[in-house]
Amino acid sequence: MNEEGWYIDPYGRHEARWISEGTPTALVRDGGVESQDPPPDQPVTVEMEPWRAGDVHDASDLKRADDADAQGFDPKELTQAAFEAIDESTTG
Repeated sequence: MNEEGWYIDPYGRHEARWISEGTPTALVRDGGVESQDPPPDQPVTVEMEPWRAGDVHDASDLKRADDADAQGFDPKELTQAAFEAIDESTTG
């Protein structure tokens, strides 16, 4: 079982679940909105069916955990911007 991609959620909780190397992941999709829901601690008992919503899902819309490093992510800069936004909203 080496499935990779969006499949109909084998647990029936969501519209689709991302399967990686045949293993269900926490990444789920409902109505085009992605979120996280860890798979339950039970084996998959149904046949895996690819999920299709009219267009091809090739994972190009996914973000990797290490993308932040590659894009020059600076958490201090974001924190400073948040404080500035708070200051502006409370003083003006």
